[in-house]
Amino acid sequence: MAGGAAQPGAELLDFAQFRDSSAQRLAYGYGARSLRELRAREFGRLAGTVYLDHAGATLFSQSQLTSFTKDLVENVYGNPHSQNVSSKLTHDTVEQVRYRILAHFHTSPDDYSVIFTAGCTAALKLVAEAFPWVSPGPESSGSRFCYLTDSHTSVVGMRKVTMAMNVTSIPVRPEDLWSAEKLATATSDPNCLLPHLFCYPAQSNFSGTRYPLSWIGEVKSGRMCPVSVPGKWFVLLDAASHVSTSPLDLSIHQADFVPLSFYKIFGFPTGLGALLVNNRTAPLLRKTYFGGGTAAAYLAGEDFYVPRQSVVERFEDGTISFLDVIALKHGFDALERLTGGMENIKQHTFTLTQYTYTALAALRYPNGAPVVQIYSDSEFSSPEVQGPIINFNVLDDNGNIIGYSEVDKMASLYNIHLRTGCFCNTGACQRHLGISNEMVKKHHQAGHICGDNVDLVDGQPTGSVRISFGYMSTLEDAQAFLRFIIATRLRPSDGQHLLQATPGETAVPRAESEVQSAVPATMDRCSPSPQEDAPTGSQVWNDLPTAVDAVALHPPLPEATRTQQTPSEQAAGVPEGGLGPHVVTNLYLYPIKSCAAFEVTKWPLGKQGLLYDRSWMVVNHNGICLSQKQEPRLCLIQPFIDLQQRIMVIKAKGMEPIEVPLDENSERAQICQSKVCADRVNTYDCGEKISSWLSKFFGRPCHLIKQSSNFQRNARKKHGKDQSPGTTAALSLVNEAQYLLINRSSVLELHQRLNTSDENRKVELFPMKDLISRFRANIITNGTRAFEEEKWDEISIGALHFQVSGPCHRCQMICIDQHTGQRNQDVFQKLSETRERKVNFGVYLMHTSLDLSSPHFLSVGSQVLPVLKENAECHHLPSSEEHQDVIS
Repeated sequence: MAGGAAQPGAELLDFAQFRDSSAQRLAYGYGARSLRELRAREFGRLAGTVYLDHAGATLFSQSQLTSFTKDLVENVYGNPHSQNVSSKLTHDTVEQVRYRILAHFHTSPDDYSVIFTAGCTAALKLVAEAFPWVSPGPESSGSRFCYLTDSHTSVVGMRKVTMAMNVTSIPVRPEDLWSAEKLATATSDPNCLLPHLFCYPAQSNFSGTRYPLSWIGEVKSGRMCPVSVPGKWFVLLDAASHVSTSPLDLSIHQADFVPLSFYKIFGFPTGLGALLVNNRTAPLLRKTYFGGGTAAAYLAGEDFYVPRQSVVERFEDGTISFLDVIALKHGFDALERLTGGMENIKQHTFTLTQYTYTALAALRYPNGAPVVQIYSDSEFSSPEVQGPIINFNVLDDNGNIIGYSEVDKMASLYNIHLRTGCFCNTGACQRHLGISNEMVKKHHQAGHICGDNVDLVDGQPTGSVRISFGYMSTLEDAQAFLRFIIATRLRPSDGQHLLQATPGETAVPRAESEVQSAVPATMDRCSPSPQEDAPTGSQVWNDLPTAVDAVALHPPLPEATRTQQTPSEQAAGVPEGGLGPHVVTNLYLYPIKSCAAFEVTKWPLGKQGLLYDRSWMVVNHNGICLSQKQEPRLCLIQPFIDLQQRIMVIKAKGMEPIEVPLDENSERAQICQSKVCADRVNTYDCGEKISSWLSKFFGRPCHLIKQSSNFQRNARKKHGKDQSPGTTAALSLVNEAQYLLINRSSVLELHQRLNTSDENRKVELFPMKDLISRFRANIITNGTRAFEEEKWDEISIGALHFQVSGPCHRCQMICIDQHTGQRNQDVFQKLSETRERKVNFGVYLMHTSLDLSSPHFLSVGSQVLPVLKENAECHHLPSSEEHQDVIS
C-alpha cells in the first residue's frame, strides 16, 4: 500500500472518538459475541479480502452450510408431490419453513401466504401477470401501474406486461411522493373499486435511502395517492434490499405484495425467493398457465381445469426447489445464533455506514476540494432513513469525476470488492448523477450498455461506485476501504509492494542469473524445418542463421538508461545511441494464456496470429480460465516452444521441467467446452500429468487445456469492421485481437514519469524491461513519439499488412511484476493520471489478409511502416517519414 506523508484531511477518523461524539448510541458488534472470532470461525475465506458488496449478495456462514449438509446427509427428502414417507417429510419441512419466514417478518399464515419463486424478479413478474388489471374502455379509464423512479429494473420491467393490456404506466419521482405525503390530500372515490398498483422499494439499492413504510397504509387508505385517479390502490413493497440488514414488521406495515430474495439475507441458497401475498388480496389474483401440482382436476382432451384452492398451491407451478427451501431453515438459525436478530444487524451495519460516510465526506485535497461526491437523500442520521449503502464517485482535485471502472480496478489491487455502474437502477442513477433521458440514449449510441466498463462519455459519468456492509462486516473493512481512498488520492506513491492476492504465498524476486539460467538447453534445437523458412522482406536476415532464436524474457532498456544494446536490438540493426526508423525490436509470444512470455527473434505466423500464441490456458477444477488477476503466480510459469521436437517445455522454480506435445492426439483428446471473454471455445485436456504438475505448483486442482485445432473462434463480431468482405479472422485464446503492439517511446515516457517522483533513489523503481513485460505485447517497436501508435490506421511489417483495430484498455494486470508476481498499483495509477483517466496502452492488430499457402514470419529488425488515420494530423510522424502515409 502506498505510503508517504499524508496530505491535510487524510487522517483516518478515530472510531472510538466518533462513537463518543455521536448524539445517539451507536452499537458495534453483537454484545458478548466477539465479531473478530465470528469472522475467523465463520468467514475464514475472507482473510485478506475486504468484501463490500453485500447489497449485491451477502455471504453465507460456515456453520450454516455445515448444518445444511448434515441435514441432507442424515435425512431422505423426496418429491413433496408424492405420498411416501420421504415425500411427507419434505412437505412438512417446507411448510415449517413457510411458518419460519412469516415469523421472521412478524406475521402469520392468517394474514400472509408464502409463494416460493426463483427470486425477487420472478416474484415481481408473477404479480405483473396475475394482478387484476382493467383495460380502458367505454365505461372505465382503466387501471394504473405506478412505480417509484428509484426502483430496480425488475420493477420497471413490469410495465411491459401492463402495456400489453393497454394499462397506463406512470413513473413517480420520490420528490412527488414526499410532497404528496406532506399534503395528504385524498383524491380517491371510496365507491370506485378500479384496481391500481403502486410499487416502491423499502430501501433504494442505489443509495440506501429508506423510504417510509408508512406510505403503505397512506396509499392503501387513499390518504395519499401516487396519481389523482379514482379507484382502489394496492401496494407492492420491494423488500429485497431492505430485509438484507433490517427487520420488517408486516403486522404493522401490511403491504399487499412483498417480493424478496433469500441470498440477500444470508447468502445461501441463491436462485430462491418468495412472494409474500396478503391473504385479503390473494383472491383477486388471476392465473392463466397451470403447471404440475397446481390443478385439483383437469382433462387432457377437453378444456377442463379446476385450480387448487390455496393461493400457494395455485401459483407454485411444478416441483419447487425443495432442498433449497430446506436450506432456508439453517440460514435463519445461523443468523439468529450469530447476531441475535435483525435489529442487532440493523444497528451494527448502520454504525459502520455512518462512520465510513463521515470519514469519506471529510476527505479533502490540499486545495480544499472534496475527494468524493456522495449521492444520498439523507445525512446518514439514523437507520430509519438510511441503509448500509454508500454511493459515490471519486473526484480529482479539480472536481472532475474519475471513472468508476478505474476506481474498481484500483480497488481490486487492494483486494477490495465493491460494485460499480448503475446497479440495475437507471432511475436513481439519472436523478443523482444528473443524466437526462437524451444523455442515456447518447451513451448507448456511443457503445455503453448496462454492466460494461464505459464509465465516462464526453467526460460525463455513466454510473458510480457503491459500497455496502453486511452483518459480518467489521471496522477493519471500513478502515481498509478508507485507507485505500487516502492512499490512491491523497498520498504520494512510493512504489511499495502490495500484499499478494493469494494469502500465505510470497513471490520471491529472482536474480538476473536465475532468469537467464531458466532457458532450457533444448532451445538450442529450436529451428524450423526447411520448408518453414521463407523470405520475410527484411534484409537483416541475410547474414543471420535460419534458426528461430528463442531467448529468456529480458526486454532491453532504452538508450537513455543503458550502455549496451541487447542481442535483439543488435539483430534488428537499431543504431546505438538513437531510435532510428520504425523497426520491430522485440517479439514475444505467450503460449499459455496469462503465463510468462517466450521471446524470439523470428517466428512463424498461423491463421490466429503468432504460431502457438495463447493456444493453451490454465483452468480451475470447474473449467474456468485462470488469469493473473486471480492467480498472480501464473507469471512464474515459463513455457518454451521447441518447433523441431514438437514439444512445449514448461518450467517453474522448485518444479521439475515437464513437456507437453504441440500436437493433439485426436484419438485420446477429451474435447471440452470453455469460455474466453464470453466466447465459447472447444478445447481438449492436455492430460493428468501436466494437471498434477500445475496442481502441485498452485496448491489447488488445475488443468491445462488447448484450443482444438478443428475449432475456429470467429473474430468477426469483435472486429468485423476490420475484415475484408468475405473473410473471417480467427482468434486463439486471446482476449481481443490477434496481435498486441506497444511502442518503446510510449513505455519510455511512462518510465520517466514513474521514476522522477523520487530523484534521490539509487535504484530505479520500474526499469524499462520491467515495464515492457507488464504490458504483455507481441510486437515491440521503437517508435519516434510517445503514443503515436494510437494515430495509426494500419501498418506494414516487412511484407505483412495489419489493420489497427483499436487501443488496448488496460486492467490491473499491468500492476503485476512479471518476474516476481508481486503487485504494485503505481503503474496503473500513473498511467491513469497521465492518459486523462483512460487507461489505454498499446494497440491491437489484425491481419488484413494472410495467404498461408506459403510460410510467413515476423522478425526482429523488420521495418514498420504506419499509415495514419484520416483524421490524424501529419505532425505526429517525423517529416522524414510522412511519405509512408500513402502505403497500404
